[in-house]
Amino acid sequence: MKEELVNKAYEIAKERYAAVGVDVEKVMETMQDFHLSLHCWQADDVIGFETGAGSLTGGIQTTGNYPGRARNIDELRQDILKAASYIPGTHRLNLHEIYGDFQGEPVDRDQVEPRHFQSWMDWGKEHNMKLDFNSTSFSHPKSGSLTLANPDESIRQFWIEHTKRCRAVAEAMGEAQGDPCIMNVWVHDGSKDITVNRMKYRELLKDSLDQIFATEYKNMKDCIESKVFGIGLESYTVGSNDFYIGYGVSHNKMITLDTGHFHPTESVADKVSSLLLYVPELMLHVSRPIRWDSDHVTIMDDPTLELFQEIVRCGALDRVHYGLDYFDASINRIGAYVVGSRAAQKCMLRALLEPLAQLRQYEANGQLFERLALLEEAKALPWNAVWDMFCLKNNVPVGEDFIAEVEKYEADVTSKRG
Repeated sequence: MKEELVNKAYEIAKERYAAVGVDVEKVMETMQDFHLSLHCWQADDVIGFETGAGSLTGGIQTTGNYPGRARNIDELRQDILKAASYIPGTHRLNLHEIYGDFQGEPVDRDQVEPRHFQSWMDWGKEHNMKLDFNSTSFSHPKSGSLTLANPDESIRQFWIEHTKRCRAVAEAMGEAQGDPCIMNVWVHDGSKDITVNRMKYRELLKDSLDQIFATEYKNMKDCIESKVFGIGLESYTVGSNDFYIGYGVSHNKMITLDTGHFHPTESVADKVSSLLLYVPELMLHVSRPIRWDSDHVTIMDDPTLELFQEIVRCGALDRVHYGLDYFDASINRIGAYVVGSRAAQKCMLRALLEPLAQLRQYEANGQLFERLALLEEAKALPWNAVWDMFCLKNNVPVGEDFIAEVEKYEADVTSKRG
């Protein structure tokens, strides 16, 4: 019965969108090629698999103690596959370095090698899930408040070597999967209180990046990520937005825009068109900031919708990559994956369904009332009928049906974890 209703609603939606110049079937094809990079750290609260892993440090904090987090690599993989089964389309997996398959071997971060991720490469190939990667500067005895910007040369060189090795891992991943692995560099470096030598630390960070990026690779892409501040590092962040924009433009590097890494009143969407004039590509880390960088589960809110609309309006679908970045330990973690991923997809679908040709014509003609009117009316067009069909065609639960299935997985699997 539900399938019949979905089909009927979809046919009506196609007609309704055709009336404003939107080809729904073409949008469906584009959506099929829209790939999220799912963040592995939602499943285990950013703990990873290093021997003797301790508590989070470096401005990172996970709140909540909902039962059932993944405790090892097998449980993490199981949870990711379960979450992916409720998300339409084919997606990637974003790994932090601390999620290597170390098999109980003590491996310090300046010693990590591609072999520690070979099982991930094999797993990704088996499950048609390509991999992206991140260096990990936090939660380590040598991380402190400064890593790549540390005046202590031995500590700085430790983190430079770590990041170089992460790039080598990303290169191996990209070669193995026949598609570039996107390697993100984010460090928490900063100061809790007033800093009087800002230039020194930024000079050190620039020099570190120059050393890290000296080797050119063919099968991976570098991206660099800024932040406003971290917990315990509130007064000064070495890798600010201005720093990384300057570095990215001058070194032709991809910029990562994390939606939680800006002032709450800043529009991340407005940055897209400016940056794409000067850098080759953008990486998104999509979350929901509440009172700064709180990394709540992504929902279909106005800022996220505006971000995806701007990408479509810029004609930049082939120049932007899409990752999720939140870690909520207060609710069912599988459910958090599914809600956030489907919300991001809904935002992209709505952006693609916008009657852009007609809106642009109105704007070019100076018909500003007409532009505003159509923008408002487009909000009420039956995008949800298209979404339901997209789910149906991808053999994932339509509407709220996934809730009961996530609850069943919790009853059968995650609730039994100690």
